[in-house]
Amino acid sequence: MSDNFLQILRHSAVYGRLTGSERDFILKARMQGKQCLMVAEINDVYDRVGSRPQSRDNSRPQSPLSIVSFEENHLIYYYNKALKDWRQLTQMPEEVNTKGCGICTMYNYLFIAGGIKRYGDKGKLSDKVFCYNPITDNWSEIRPLNQPRSQLKLVSADGYLYAIGGECLFSVEKYDPRIDRWSPVAPLPKGAFAVAHEATTCNGDIYVSGGTLFYRLLKYEPKRDEWQEWPYNNSRKKSTDMVAFKNFIYRFDVNRDKGVSVFKYNTIVKLWNDSVSLRQSNPLPFRCAVIGNCIYCVNKSHTLQFIVEEDTTHFGPEELKAPFEAKGVLIPFILSLPEKTDKGT
Repeated sequence: MSDNFLQILRHSAVYGRLTGSERDFILKARMQGKQCLMVAEINDVYDRVGSRPQSRDNSRPQSPLSIVSFEENHLIYYYNKALKDWRQLTQMPEEVNTKGCGICTMYNYLFIAGGIKRYGDKGKLSDKVFCYNPITDNWSEIRPLNQPRSQLKLVSADGYLYAIGGECLFSVEKYDPRIDRWSPVAPLPKGAFAVAHEATTCNGDIYVSGGTLFYRLLKYEPKRDEWQEWPYNNSRKKSTDMVAFKNFIYRFDVNRDKGVSVFKYNTIVKLWNDSVSLRQSNPLPFRCAVIGNCIYCVNKSHTLQFIVEEDTTHFGPEELKAPFEAKGVLIPFILSLPEKTDKGT
């Protein structure tokens, strides 16, 4: 049951007859194993000529639908701590549209939604959603999105998936794995950003922040199905990612001259504070994932370790080696691999 948890959830005749303690036991068994840092190599939406189209600050980026890459990247790697090296975990099915897709984990499954699929000389938005089970090493396809999306954010909260926005989209939809169905929820507020946004979950709520387009912080409360405007920090630099740890949200900005700046938001008292900065020349954007009290900041150049302790935060002295000679964008995430395999050693 724990190896095939999603299938069990969908069969009410089975799952409905389990006691609360039995359900907890099955889910706990599923989450056991060694937590591993992983990356999915995906295609940048602006990678045909190897760079993002030129645009002025605060202008809308060129649509990626007219920019189609010559090859798709479909590999997932994990970091082997013992060997201090990256190893291939699995290959995504060719049907997965990695360009502009949304990625997240839930119940120790990996989900990949939306994206842009090749269609002649142009691209077409996808509504497909794929699921990877690291315990059985199997891929499957679940119910497609109600609305095709690219450049969406996919997050999980309290046992549901949320597909947020996308290029020129303000709609949001929620996936219930118990009935294998997507349903609409409250859309992003009018005037909110359609692209270049980050999203994370903290204490059951979803936080969405603008990238280069709008400087806002929005909070979604699933129980009330409502979006609210929350205080935003004073940074006007490009945000590379935003991640939650305990009651705090950490926002990472990259600046060509100053390097990496980290801002910390206390979700309880609703206050922003400067956290720490790291001097780097021409830093590359990165994406983040959390294991324990370490936030891993991953890109094609290297992997930084941002350590969160009770009274202080700092970047670790050791940079992990680059995952591999990647051509695409690296999206990190965390899955637990079963101890019986040698992949997590």
